[in-house]
Amino acid sequence: MNSEFSSSEAKTLTVLGIETSCDETAAAVVRCAENSEILSNVVRSQIDEHTEFGGVVPEIAARAHIEVLDQIVAEAMSEAHCDWSTIDAVAATAGPGLIGGVIVGLMTAKAIAKAANKPLIAVNHLEGHALTARLTDNVDFPFLLLLVSGGHSQFLLVKNVGEYERLGTTIDDAIGEAFDKTAKLLGLPYPGGPAVERHARKGDVTRFKLPRPLLDRPGLDMSFAGLKTALRTQAQKLEPVDDQTICDLCAAFQRAVADVLAARTRTALTLFKERYQDTKPTIVVAGGVAANQEIRSALTGAAEEADARFVAPPMNLCTDNAVMIAWAGIEHMRLGPVDDMDVAPRPRWPLDSTSAGVLGAGRKGAKV
Repeated sequence: MNSEFSSSEAKTLTVLGIETSCDETAAAVVRCAENSEILSNVVRSQIDEHTEFGGVVPEIAARAHIEVLDQIVAEAMSEAHCDWSTIDAVAATAGPGLIGGVIVGLMTAKAIAKAANKPLIAVNHLEGHALTARLTDNVDFPFLLLLVSGGHSQFLLVKNVGEYERLGTTIDDAIGEAFDKTAKLLGLPYPGGPAVERHARKGDVTRFKLPRPLLDRPGLDMSFAGLKTALRTQAQKLEPVDDQTICDLCAAFQRAVADVLAARTRTALTLFKERYQDTKPTIVVAGGVAANQEIRSALTGAAEEADARFVAPPMNLCTDNAVMIAWAGIEHMRLGPVDDMDVAPRPRWPLDSTSAGVLGAGRKGAKV
């Protein structure tokens, strides 16, 4: 990493990370001294359990985490050739996410930390995504983050560990959610994002003209519900749709999303340059949707136009994983005090705690 730390902060730290916020059960061990090293990265997907329902069922996800988490942790420790004497702390996702799964992971981490007499670090799942590029690509603060996942689509200014400013967000569906709903509408299998991308490769992107919502308005907020509705309207006009029409609709939908993200990225980079005139901008894309190749290509082009650095972590670290949780734990551990055993799981936990929740709030807290 390029960041500088005091001599006490620069000591070797080895952290076990646990991630159970949605439908992946994951554990990993990351070690950092002068160089960082991923010692293990074990992920167990629940796709088979949820496929027949066309989406993640929270109760099934929580039970699946309970059934396999102990084994996943044991595999991660064995693969890393570590025992509890070599682990400095246990980090776990404490939110946001499906609360049943979050509880399973956090309570397991508490039990391990208590039994092994290790510090506990409660990690914001979104912060795990935000900081991954510092592990993989030596990204320095400040930088721009485009977080695109099944539940979140946001532009954030990452100023430091724990210091985030939300610049824009979706006012309705997250991008991953829009991809999944589009796939379901067209009769494609779960998970929807990869299915839409596969079909889009065989489609004619010019056949259907779909909207680019909100691009006529200033700012960085986004909207994808109307795009999904426009696609449904086109599909209904042509029912029953044939295979080529499905591919063409997927291609048009994917291109519209990529165009919106590229346009908003250009705006975000302009804003960054205005604030940090002496710093070359870096735009980091993270989250499961970052695995989409057309979206990556569109964002790369927007960054090149702005003479900015574009960073996307490796594919296996874009989707949910425990490496990012362990790394976020290391970043926080360097700053000093860690969490106590009273820390509670949170279904909602915005990275930017000062901005109002665009999608509303309630007893669970702001959604974004």
